[in-house]
Amino acid sequence: MTLREAFEINGMSDLLTEDNVIKLNKLYGLLSDFNSGVNVTAVTDETGVYVKHYADSLTLLPYIEGGPLLDVGCGGGFPSLPVAIFRPDIAVTSMDSTEKKLGLIKRAGEELGIANVRPLCGRAEELCKPPLRQSFGTVCARAVANLPVLCELCLPYVKTGGVFIAMKTDCSELDGAKNAIAKLGGKLEKTVRITLCSDTETMKRTLIIIRKVNNTDNKYPRRYAQIKSKPL
Repeated sequence: MTLREAFEINGMSDLLTEDNVIKLNKLYGLLSDFNSGVNVTAVTDETGVYVKHYADSLTLLPYIEGGPLLDVGCGGGFPSLPVAIFRPDIAVTSMDSTEKKLGLIKRAGEELGIANVRPLCGRAEELCKPPLRQSFGTVCARAVANLPVLCELCLPYVKTGGVFIAMKTDCSELDGAKNAIAKLGGKLEKTVRITLCSDTETMKRTLIIIRKVNNTDNKYPRRYAQIKSKPL
């Protein structure tokens, strides 16, 4: 399956420009080369990358409400890099605690001319201080942790009025996260169910969109051991 075919089958053809096609194809080459030395993804075949990384990342686009944007636990740069390519008007920060993985984001930024993305190495619960705290219009996280834990790591970074978007398979963790969402100053706005397709499989995805309606108490986020052992 080609890149254009992957976007067409998922209703994203209108997003593509010649420049974006060139960058996404080059990014696949960089990812393949980088992944041979530093394991950033188990998905390495072209169709898998086009659908499970590119198309999946770009499901965020209609729900980004301005920047700057923070991607917590970005790994090798998904959704950060596709979002940065398609939204050059937004400053994107890619945060991960493993510095080696961030090397791909740095290389992609330099070699593909993606000027609006920057890697940031550190743990979310440790970096959440001014000027980063409550400074992002949009914060997203993809397959990082259970939703109550994820809310405590991410919502403190969202400025009041902004949104946190949790990229999940389904809504099964939502009931258990309601207390955390409220305590951290958030309010569930909506869930968006998405179906992604390749030529061999169909995948279900859900975007859980949480509006930041109040400031987060300064005692959050707690140390990770506390977050993990006693989720809100």
